[in-house]
Amino acid sequence: MARQEAPRWEPGFLGGRYQLQVRITSNRTIAILFRYNRNAIRDLGQGAYGIVCLSIYIYYGISAAKNVQTGQEVAIKKVLKVFEKSILAKRALREIKLLKHFNGHENITGILDMDIADINNFNEIYLVQELMEADLHQIIRSEQPLTDAHFQYFIYQICRGVKYIHSANVLHRDLKPGNLLVNADCELKICDFGLARGLAPADDAGFMTEYVATRWYRAPEIMLSFRSYTKAIDMWSIGCIFAELLGGKPLFKGRDYVDQLNQILNILGTPDDATLRRIGSERAQLYIRSLRRTLKVPWAHLFPRASNVALDLLERLLTFDPASRITVEEALAHPYLEAYHDSSDEPTHLHKFDFSFEAMDTIDDMKRSIAGEVEDFKAQHNNESGSHMPRPSNPLHGPSRDQVGHVEREVDDYVGSAMDVDEELRNRERQ
Repeated sequence: MARQEAPRWEPGFLGGRYQLQVRITSNRTIAILFRYNRNAIRDLGQGAYGIVCLSIYIYYGISAAKNVQTGQEVAIKKVLKVFEKSILAKRALREIKLLKHFNGHENITGILDMDIADINNFNEIYLVQELMEADLHQIIRSEQPLTDAHFQYFIYQICRGVKYIHSANVLHRDLKPGNLLVNADCELKICDFGLARGLAPADDAGFMTEYVATRWYRAPEIMLSFRSYTKAIDMWSIGCIFAELLGGKPLFKGRDYVDQLNQILNILGTPDDATLRRIGSERAQLYIRSLRRTLKVPWAHLFPRASNVALDLLERLLTFDPASRITVEEALAHPYLEAYHDSSDEPTHLHKFDFSFEAMDTIDDMKRSIAGEVEDFKAQHNNESGSHMPRPSNPLHGPSRDQVGHVEREVDDYVGSAMDVDEELRNRERQ
């Protein structure tokens, strides 16, 4: 990360309200309204398509966000280059709509405020969100000591949030440690819904073809072009995250998609014939059948310090056949999470999410829709939660900025198209 320069202040307007441009680096600025403390700005992460900064909310009596308390630290995310490509515009629109739809759940990052610069001419969006000390990627890579109690609490909260997401017929599709934010009280929130999609109709075989989860956390049925995709793809990702907590490093760290598949097979063993027949790609089927048949590696050999009940949950999450993989409701009821499980306080969404906006194909239409979403949010300021998530009986020590500060946050700049084993094998045949 580039060395942070001393802030410089430049006058301007944001949404018609006076603001200051804070220069984060030589070529990056972020606009700060007077209601946020310009002297408290700190860079939290940067990528090609976004900047995240810390600030403190202060009330000056001008268009104050009702969801923010005076003195509260907040994260201000500037989403860049929104309308340079239609894929980026669609991703930004999807993210805003889904964050609004899920706003208020304790295990999903909430929106406190949002702004755009010039309503008639803008190419960036500002999202003000709750500040979390770190993401799970930073915590795992740092010297932060973690216990089985931490693992239970983290996995419980992930499943609790995913239950809410799935109940709205939404697949997150990019669950990974970098998209799980954690505060000093070990409270966890799922973020980054830019790749989320709805459950596909049975006859829609192409609904996954645009872009999907980071390779190391990607379910095998996605890479192997199974005939249908279900909520089980997110459960596989949770299993990969759980294994990474137990082992301190990614379990399946493939260099490419074929290598990713090989690493999965080397641990889980060769799938049975019934599962292989459900693979949509004949080329991928033939490839797996050509490999030496392997047996499953016992989880206790890979994670000797883990309890039997923890490994039982891991086994059910990392089941190759998605039809046999554990559901989020079953995971929440698993004995490993019994200290927190309360079915009456694991809410579901009252409404299915409407993905009809995905039919938009022009940047101008998406731009108008984003502007409308921002104005609608500012008119409603609705951020109520009807649940009270259980807390650990003995307080857990969460991440401090000193402990994780040396590990940079992952900034997801992925905007490419999906790749699977079939395509990679085809490319190898051409060489």
